[in-house]
Amino acid sequence: MEGMQFTPADLTVKRGDTVVWVNKDLFPHTATASGAFDSKSIAEGASWQFTPATTGVFPYTCTFHPTMKGTLRVE
Repeated sequence: MEGMQFTPADLTVKRGDTVVWVNKDLFPHTATASGAFDSKSIAEGASWQFTPATTGVFPYTCTFHPTMKGTLRVE
């Protein structure tokens, strides 16, 4: 997370891979996919990781900044 966006906005990983979101902005963000994962608040300079156990396409957003959107594709 940097510059009010998820980079990359579209990420493809394999089931069991670990995905890490790092907040490089000066304010908190979340990575939230309804029913799939929710990082809660990730503070400035902090990170959060998620290891998907199921395959699928998971659109997610920052609940604090709804214009920030991303997609996690798990194969």
